[in-house]
Amino acid sequence: MKLFNHKSGEYIDIDSAKIYFEGIGNSKKHPLIFLHGGFGNMEDFNEIIPSIHNEYYIIGIDSRGQGKSTLGNNKLTYERIQKDIQIVLEKLSITNPIIIGFSDGGIAALRLASFNKIKIDKLIIIGSSWHSKSLESSKDILGGITAEKWKKRFPETFEKYQSLNPEPNFEKLTESIVKMWIDEEKTGRPNENIRNINCPTLIIRGDKDHLTSKRSVFELSELIENTNLANIPFSGHEVYVEQKNVVIEIINQFLKK
Repeated sequence: MKLFNHKSGEYIDIDSAKIYFEGIGNSKKHPLIFLHGGFGNMEDFNEIIPSIHNEYYIIGIDSRGQGKSTLGNNKLTYERIQKDIQIVLEKLSITNPIIIGFSDGGIAALRLASFNKIKIDKLIIIGSSWHSKSLESSKDILGGITAEKWKKRFPETFEKYQSLNPEPNFEKLTESIVKMWIDEEKTGRPNENIRNINCPTLIIRGDKDHLTSKRSVFELSELIENTNLANIPFSGHEVYVEQKNVVIEIINQFLKK
């Protein structure tokens, strides 16, 4: 099976930025959209894509400023990423997609579903917060990240960014992402708007996730109708990497329903 490779995709010009996407498989099949986390790119999902149980038209989107997408001149917010995704899907005439989002990608997906800009068939979010009150415990951690600290701790993500991005500026990207992470305005997390979500939803969290609390995902599962919640032990924020087989089994069961 083909995987994301950052070679076969295209760009769409959106508000001063070039947003990169790739499609895998038959475009007439049911669309399955992958949205990556902060400082990541679509290739982060390559380990799990071959194990998805059915055949889909798989689409990966590199978030603004990350992967092969450029940052542009607009302020980076979850609202901005949401609008970018919406425009890409509209340009591709994608309707009723399944969306899988990790961390920042999950927050953008929650916004898409909350504001009903696109009808979503099923929603899967992994390690994602949904309310600005989650920043009570994580704001100091997120707000204290600098480009140098990130490069030192996660050198592979920096090197991948440098190799992929057509306009690399890691200092500017880091500053933009950190501001997005700690944004408590309406451009940030969807907050109470998640009550508007009406598609079947699967919430996945690693039990030791230091950025997304057990209480917050439980509350989220109570507020969205038709929700399944999986809190997976022996794993942290990147639960789909640390407990790949467990996560794949849960996702496949959800998709089959």
